[in-house]
Amino acid sequence: MHPGRPMTTRISTRFAALKEEGRPGLVTFVTAGDPDGETSLAILKALPGAGADVIELGIPFTDPMADGPAIQAAGLRALKGGQTLAKTIEMVRVFRTEDTTTPVVLMGYFNPIYIYGVDRFLTDAKVAGVDGLIVVDLPPEEDDELCLPALNAGLDFIRLATPTTDDKRLPTVLEHTAGFVYYVSITGITGSATPDADLVAAAVARIKSHTDLPVAVGFGVRTPEQAKAIAAGADAVVVGSALVEVVRRTLDAEGNATANTLPGVEALVSELAEAVRSIKR
Repeated sequence: MHPGRPMTTRISTRFAALKEEGRPGLVTFVTAGDPDGETSLAILKALPGAGADVIELGIPFTDPMADGPAIQAAGLRALKGGQTLAKTIEMVRVFRTEDTTTPVVLMGYFNPIYIYGVDRFLTDAKVAGVDGLIVVDLPPEEDDELCLPALNAGLDFIRLATPTTDDKRLPTVLEHTAGFVYYVSITGITGSATPDADLVAAAVARIKSHTDLPVAVGFGVRTPEQAKAIAAGADAVVVGSALVEVVRRTLDAEGNATANTLPGVEALVSELAEAVRSIKR
């Protein structure tokens, strides 16, 4: 299937639809199994109705080096609750019984996938209805490990570009990228600083001079106002830490979900979606 790969995936279909509608998209990140399997599945199922165009589902991992405190804590809550990679794939399978169109991207680190077994993982993920992968600790130099097998299995392999990815490095980063490019709007960990919308728009334009793929921008986008400002210069905006923080804030003293957990996440996603959808192209 590779390297030409003009394959249509749910991701390319969704971005084509957004282009047709003349608006940017909202990509939401939540951690699988946070704070427990049942609540996490309910959140996953509720995201499209609240306004998410693409869903990133975080694979909990014990050593998430690129993530800030909010997503690290979510991963630890999920692991404590017994979340595994197998359970994460199963979540997607259950989600797919009701939703066959919203793209789902698994996001995480290579270690859990390596332990699960790359071939087995790719087969199980594809069958369950996963559309793409973001694996933050595999550089292009290691494409044989997972990227190329994933592309051959029909999964989009989404690569991160950062403010330090210069024009010399960019073609290497983009070479086997599929689905969309995830532009990390700030240097550092997730959920830390606030991105500058003008700098982001310039960076997106620079990336687009190298690729036809849509560019989604994330890291540091917390509020509807920020989401709107960033989305103005991108194909989509990614919000993660802010949603994960809603989960944390609504837990009881024992760390269990409450009646406010699901509605809290839905409310923020709705506000973000409304802000992003107010931009017309």
